[in-house]
Amino acid sequence: HMRDIPATCVSLLQMLKNAFEKKYGKSPKFYAHAPGRVNLIGEHVDYCGYSVLPMAIEQSILAAVSVNDSETIELANTNPQYKDFRVSGTEEIDIGKDNPQWHNYFLCGVKGIQENFSLPSLVGMQCVVDGTIPASSGLSSSSALVCCAGLVTMEANEKSLSKVALAEICAKCERYIGTEGGGMDQSISFLAEKGTAKLIEFNPLRATDVQLPSGAVFVISNCCVEMNKAASSHFNIRVVECRIATKMLAKVKGLEWKRLVKLAQVQTELGASLEEMLSLVEEVLHSDAYSRAEICQALGITPEQFSTDLLSSNTQHVTHFKLYQRARHVYGEASRVLCFKSVCDSQPADSIPLLGDLMKESHASCRDLYECSCPELDQLVDICSKAGAVGSRLTGAGWGGCAVSMVPSDKVESFIRTVRETFYAPEPRRAAMEKQSLFVSKPGGGATIFIEE
Repeated sequence: HMRDIPATCVSLLQMLKNAFEKKYGKSPKFYAHAPGRVNLIGEHVDYCGYSVLPMAIEQSILAAVSVNDSETIELANTNPQYKDFRVSGTEEIDIGKDNPQWHNYFLCGVKGIQENFSLPSLVGMQCVVDGTIPASSGLSSSSALVCCAGLVTMEANEKSLSKVALAEICAKCERYIGTEGGGMDQSISFLAEKGTAKLIEFNPLRATDVQLPSGAVFVISNCCVEMNKAASSHFNIRVVECRIATKMLAKVKGLEWKRLVKLAQVQTELGASLEEMLSLVEEVLHSDAYSRAEICQALGITPEQFSTDLLSSNTQHVTHFKLYQRARHVYGEASRVLCFKSVCDSQPADSIPLLGDLMKESHASCRDLYECSCPELDQLVDICSKAGAVGSRLTGAGWGGCAVSMVPSDKVESFIRTVRETFYAPEPRRAAMEKQSLFVSKPGGGATIFIEE
């Protein structure tokens, strides 16, 4: 109910209600909210089958909704750069992959619910969407939009699902936009709880509380380089490289490589430890990039099979694949996630520097092995480390977006001042974005529906 809303949401919801009434001449029936997230450790491992350790942030996607019997879905956004859109609820929803518009993410959520319940037609809806998550910043604005849309469609059509089921549906349906993600973003958006980070495990999906140490806070800083996963192929190239590495390792070990698609599956089939998997990578894969021909020869497949079975639609142009580096990052990062959780659980006296070191190692691996950083992010992480962070790393897909820094509580003010003066103030574009780009984040709650009372 409205009285349960987090204080930060109240004024936003009032503004959203006003925008809705101005647009449609009536009050909304209900509201939905789905938060963004910051991943503390475990980058680019969810789609390989490994656990991640995110927390929800206060910034979220909000929607105000009314329901009617028109069987038409009308979408509007409070930000004028995002254009209105309408679609019939009785026809198959077609989601364009070529140029991902904001409404396509919303339609992913709608289509996910429609397909899950095999609904021949959807109830008519009028929706106004607002958001406080900076776009293309690595804080999961796109997945929060998909989750918000899934929640809205479920509620409007009077259906009911568990949070876990919603997370799984939204993880799957976001792939309509062309991004082959692993499900972390949607899972934390639904399963988050205030005051705790979560270890999220997959197959089956489950979330476990992780109590962060009390003497430090997490500060998010945006490097102000935008990264849209669906509009570029960097992200899917990494997914493909991990898929190929999976098959190469599995074949060498005599496993049924054709049915294995995730690096975690190779570990499970072999009953090996992560350390043993890292040794296997050293033994089997070479550090030079692999050509298509070499992979085809190793797996005994034709170039046509390679393109059809291993590549995605936006990676057909890739000629060389860095299998050793990608696999080494994934098995190493999966191990750091477990170490991070174990330190949080046992809370030794030196837990803050231990967690900081794991974050530093993660960033170095993302930068050097996974090559998903960028010069501006590296500069920002360096500035954060010098400004007093015990650990700082890129968060989200990378290639732009945000860094997350672990800062001792008594150093936060001086940390923020130094980062502001060193990274943001000298450059006008960054200085203009600084207010929404540099902030302390506490673990927030998950997606919710609010009813007008």
